[in-house]
Amino acid sequence: MTWNRWYTVRSYVRSSLWIVPFLAILLEQIALRVAISVDRHLNWVPLWPLSEQGTEAAMQTIITLTLSFLVFTFGSMLVAIQVASGQLSPRIIATTLLRDNVIRGSVGLFVFTMLFAVGAVSRPDASAPRLLIWISAGLGMISIAAFLYLIDYSARLLRPVSIVWLVGEQGKKVIESVYRTAIREADTGHRHAPKLEPVRRVIAHDGASAIILAVNMQNLVVEAQRCDAVVAVVPRVGDFVATGDPLFRIHGGAGSIDEARFRDAIAFGRERTLEQDATFAFRVIVDIAIKALSKAINDPTTAVLAIDQLHRLLRMVGRRHLHDEQIRDTNGRLRVISPTPNWEDFVELSCSEIRLYGAENFQVARRLRAMILNLLETLPEWRHPALQRELELLDQSIDRLYPPGEDRAMARVPDMQGLGGSSVVR
Repeated sequence: MTWNRWYTVRSYVRSSLWIVPFLAILLEQIALRVAISVDRHLNWVPLWPLSEQGTEAAMQTIITLTLSFLVFTFGSMLVAIQVASGQLSPRIIATTLLRDNVIRGSVGLFVFTMLFAVGAVSRPDASAPRLLIWISAGLGMISIAAFLYLIDYSARLLRPVSIVWLVGEQGKKVIESVYRTAIREADTGHRHAPKLEPVRRVIAHDGASAIILAVNMQNLVVEAQRCDAVVAVVPRVGDFVATGDPLFRIHGGAGSIDEARFRDAIAFGRERTLEQDATFAFRVIVDIAIKALSKAINDPTTAVLAIDQLHRLLRMVGRRHLHDEQIRDTNGRLRVISPTPNWEDFVELSCSEIRLYGAENFQVARRLRAMILNLLETLPEWRHPALQRELELLDQSIDRLYPPGEDRAMARVPDMQGLGGSSVVR
């Protein structure tokens, strides 16, 4: 299996809810047979306190409970998906809800318990191993506790603060994996374009139109080194690529290139994911913020919570070296050039739409100003121009939206809480 197919399968498995319950079915069949075999060789299993009729009633109760738990869980998931996609963003479904291990593990436990109890009660009355009965009872108690915990966990998970925090945590991991080098005091932020040989060959996308999910840089370096070439990746991770669009430009050494090997180094999909897409976490959080700022929802406090996460992600991005797009082999020779988002991309994505839709709200205007001013204080000077530009645009929006007077002055106050957390003395 090629790398891109393996990556697509792995990404599908990580975002699929049915995988864990299906594995629970297979595991139950193995566990049931192991328990029967162990029971035959053990004499220390304690007696079961219930009669034959009581045992059957207990097993039927466990089966009914776990089946009810499954129906309730899947029904609640459908409602939660509808509510979350309508009030927050449909992009959180694949990035948070379907990838949550607590939800998947709970569903797997319910399926395992129900089938194990069915296997225990379906045996002839006289030969029902006591070990199966005890295990079924224990699993039933664990399932009840897991269901109660799942209700509490789901209620907390679907709050806006929990969703934006989870997306922020995933964005933090992506930033650390894509931009692994922290900035140094001597860095100036200037990008030095390498001198390259003329383009000898262009490799186009020959599959269905899709979005780039990930790029296997290691394989590209190996192929470029084998062909003694420099490979320039044309699109960025997260870009939509249509059939026939260029994927690679080969500088030098184009004669011995196997195009299929280069194409296999890119994984495609229908929607963006967080694995290698450094700006997608920002995109999801911004979508949540502007959805909250819509007239239909009108929830500026959720937008402030989203800006909190954008604030910490922007500070993290601003302290890392964003120009690691020139990848070299073990001999130090340039082999791959892969475009990555720059600082201006992150700042514009984080501020522009929220400013456009939320500057008329005191909370959003003040929290956005507090974020920009804090970043100006904590990041190097060569990060300041993009931030200063956003601050000027914010001032222009406030001047346009607020008449001169107390309201305009209030909108210009930086406030980490949006409204109510300012320490400015008036």
